[in-house]
Amino acid sequence: MVSLKKLFFGALLSVVFVGISNAQFGYYEDALRFSRFQSTGSARIMGIGGAQMSLGGDISNIHTNPAGLGFFRRSEFSFSPSISTWTTESNYLGQFQEDRTNNISLPNFSLVISRPKGPLSPGKFRGGSFGISFNRMSHFNTRFGYFSDIQGNTSIIDYFLDQANGIPESQIENFGLTGLAYQTFLINPITQDEQGNPINNPTQYDSFVLGFPFQDERVIQEGRISQTTFSYGANFDNKLFVGAGLGLSSLIYSSNKNYGEEFFDEPLIDSRIVEELYISGFGANINLGVIYKPVDQVNLGFNFQSPTWYNMNEEYGATMVNFFDNFYFEPEDIVLGREEASTPIVLGNYNLNTPLRLSGGATFFLGKNGFISADIDYLDYSQSRINSRDFNPNADNQEIRLLYGQTFNYRIGGEYRFDIWRIRGGYGYYGDPFQQASAINRNAQQYTGGFGARLKKFYVDFAYMYTLSDQLYSSYTLIENGVNIGPVIQIRNRISTGMMTFGFNF
Repeated sequence: MVSLKKLFFGALLSVVFVGISNAQFGYYEDALRFSRFQSTGSARIMGIGGAQMSLGGDISNIHTNPAGLGFFRRSEFSFSPSISTWTTESNYLGQFQEDRTNNISLPNFSLVISRPKGPLSPGKFRGGSFGISFNRMSHFNTRFGYFSDIQGNTSIIDYFLDQANGIPESQIENFGLTGLAYQTFLINPITQDEQGNPINNPTQYDSFVLGFPFQDERVIQEGRISQTTFSYGANFDNKLFVGAGLGLSSLIYSSNKNYGEEFFDEPLIDSRIVEELYISGFGANINLGVIYKPVDQVNLGFNFQSPTWYNMNEEYGATMVNFFDNFYFEPEDIVLGREEASTPIVLGNYNLNTPLRLSGGATFFLGKNGFISADIDYLDYSQSRINSRDFNPNADNQEIRLLYGQTFNYRIGGEYRFDIWRIRGGYGYYGDPFQQASAINRNAQQYTGGFGARLKKFYVDFAYMYTLSDQLYSSYTLIENGVNIGPVIQIRNRISTGMMTFGFNF
């Protein structure tokens, strides 16, 4: 028998399309995911921990500090293949699960056209260089999951009840996953008051499923942010180097979440929710930089990176499937078995402005034997902003201001030279973007090393990077006395990356 609720759902399909879009919440997570910075570049730069704001003459200057292009005396072309393994270890209720994702890519290829002036040419302007590069700024190719043979303290049904209470039954279908929970009988309206009188268009809900479940989830993420950068750097008297660049960013992100709950001695046997999200975007930013040499042995660098102004398009859909133990639901006179409901495909558009970044650095040269270089970045992640005509972004922008804060990043590295050979090592620290203390520190640390060989018209470099970071993940949030009592999973991320850069001078 088809329930009246399901017929009503079909009649309101167009309303649900708008309502689900309005009901979505969580864009503040995208604001951090798509704006968190980590230094990228050639194998030479990555071998020294990503420190590059004051080190000129490397193809990485194109998308980091374009002033470094003023150091080039020859034109150059390079490309950098890489391979990485992203390992996640999740911890839920003391039970661990490990997942690994391999990724092969070409994260950087670049071209520099140099036009230096000869030593006898007059004037302080000593020429400059134009550069164009394609660089992968970040990637999201990972997967993680968790399971438990220990019953959780809450159920996602509690979350749906918390979200549903106060919403008239005539509108409940318009509220995303909560509407699906209503469609599939996880939550049901209270249709009578304490005296047994019928309630017209009720706004309170309950559930006949009362126990605590065993919970599991599987999350698969894919995508990347890539940037094509056009930059120019000029040399003035071999002392002052200035540069500017335009970055055009493209973004692709997808996620698949498969969440399940299993019950015993309850009318509900199993519940499963599958969510699919796809986001694509295009953005632009401006990069301004300067490097100054007070003495031949020292470079001082400064860089301003504007916000990246993104325009995003997204597609979202969800399906909920519940298996009941042939439970007789008296209010609608039906026996519940397999109950399924899906949202329509929701299309949305929004703008994201990432925070600006200020960077400084210093490089100290040890004669012809090598150098030591260090960087510092300042970012304020609370300055990210979301705007849209498809939904109200106020709640997300409020969460951005509440959750995220100012942070500093540090990088240091060095290179030792002998004959044609180079040996490198470095370290990077990327601060926790959350302003409130947590059970874990959500910073990221990167340990790097590498080596290379430089010939007259050709060079090759190799770098190895090992990145560590921790994060917290919640399948759903259920607040009680100001504390989230929903499931919280601790995830340890370990990324091992090998990269080679092949370069040609001409």
